[in-house]
Amino acid sequence: MPTETAYAKINLALHVRARRDDGYHELETLFAFVDQGDLLSASSADIDQLKTVGEFGGQLADPMDNIVAKTLSVLPRSQGLEIVMEKNLPVAAGLGGGSADAGAVFRIVRELYRLPDDWQDRAAKLGADVPACVDSLTCIGRGTGTELEAIDSDLTGTPVLLVNPRVPLATGPVFTAWDGNDRGPMPTGSVSEIAMNGRNDLEGPALSLCPQIGDVLKALKTSDAFLVRMSGSGATCFALFKEDASMRAASEEIAHHQPEWWQMQGKLR
Repeated sequence: MPTETAYAKINLALHVRARRDDGYHELETLFAFVDQGDLLSASSADIDQLKTVGEFGGQLADPMDNIVAKTLSVLPRSQGLEIVMEKNLPVAAGLGGGSADAGAVFRIVRELYRLPDDWQDRAAKLGADVPACVDSLTCIGRGTGTELEAIDSDLTGTPVLLVNPRVPLATGPVFTAWDGNDRGPMPTGSVSEIAMNGRNDLEGPALSLCPQIGDVLKALKTSDAFLVRMSGSGATCFALFKEDASMRAASEEIAHHQPEWWQMQGKLR
């Protein structure tokens, strides 16, 4: 039976353009994915079941009430699945962890059975990041993030370091703290050009709620990274490097000074 990685999602750029009448926000974002994340293993079962293990598995109080269980409930199949999820990504961390888990379930069901023709709509109803997480490839997201546009990435294979101060930060309050000012559209060009010339409009609001993000950004900016930015609504920040050795050196330096911070090393897909 299949095992899938729920690839950590990062936003290389995230431009918030407007508040919508439906309570969501109009976004322009550049999704990218790290080749590491949660691990989901599937086996056949009489009824759908979910078991969580791993460092952050205990933070899911009721496993059958989370997004993985909801994903199983909206994907019709001829038999049940038992999913064992090794939760390696922190919860409420700006990495799309739950959405990545849901995307992995979509891939498991696609491999074992088939996805319904309207799977994109089903994915979007589960969460704004879920459609992008199904294939977990670099893409541009518009609208609430569900209107996807494929783009070839010139950053594939780039070493990336993820760092989180182990402070959970819910998405809703960060969007609420956004000041409503449209700071302009996401730039065009290659993936690297969009990333370098873009921004994350949620960084300021997130910092106001979680000042530890500033400490993480400061630590990463002392490294040899060519790009440092907060991901999503925080509090995880990422740093992109030209060389593996530089990334590992930065990781070791941060671990020495801030051993309590969470880290993950990987490469962009």
